Amino acid sequence: MDESIKEEIEAANKKLENADAKEVLIWAIDRFSPKIGIASSFGAEDVVLMDLALKARPDVKVFTLDTGRLHEDTYSVMEEVRKKYGKELVVYSPDTKALQELSEQKGFFSFKESVDNRRECCVIRKVEPLKRALSVLDAWVTGLRRAQSTTRVGLPKVEWDEGNGLVKLNPLADWSEEEIWAYIKENDIPYNKLHDKGFPSIGCEPCTRAIESGENVRAGRWWWESPDTKECGLHPGRKQC
Repeated sequence: MDESIKEEIEAANKKLENADAKEVLIWAIDRFSPKIGIASSFGAEDVVLMDLALKARPDVKVFTLDTGRLHEDTYSVMEEVRKKYGKELVVYSPDTKALQELSEQKGFFSFKESVDNRRECCVIRKVEPLKRALSVLDAWVTGLRRAQSTTRVGLPKVEWDEGNGLVKLNPLADWSEEEIWAYIKENDIPYNKLHDKGFPSIGCEPCTRAIESGENVRAGRWWWESPDTKECGLHPGRKQC
């Protein structure tokens, strides 16, 4: 990381730590536009982030990763959002050749056979498409929150993404889950109906299930694995995604 970028990030964090999410977004878009993108997987945090960003700057780029194995409810909310905001979404999909080779060599459920196999699937379906998306940007914006997990407690609002080599913004870092849902309801934002069916965290359909009362919010992701292996690589340096 260039020393000047480091100093700018430190200064921005001091300036924006007590700023609201909209202020963080406006600062980020003004600073990095047009080479900035809002990343959305269309979970609760992401639809809030999109609403805030598009109300502030309707022309900001919004991109998503279509792994090819998303829930029908996820595709439905993607379409609802596209129509509500009249916004063209930039979609990144897995490399067809890589998917074909994986299926031919290891079958269609290799991700359940070992952690290494599951991570291989995540790299093809999520990590590699994300790297393509970020390769044309100087900054990206996520819906990560400090309250989501112990690995995110110290999450800054502005940080250097070492794994991807660009600036990363987390405008909702200090929001609670209650604030997320209050904003969704008050602003009538389309959201993934799986959240109403016990899915606090939503990924690919074969790798996501509803959780039981009292379970950790991450229990529904890759539930056949040990909790300390539950990462997919989208956020290098943070164990969960």
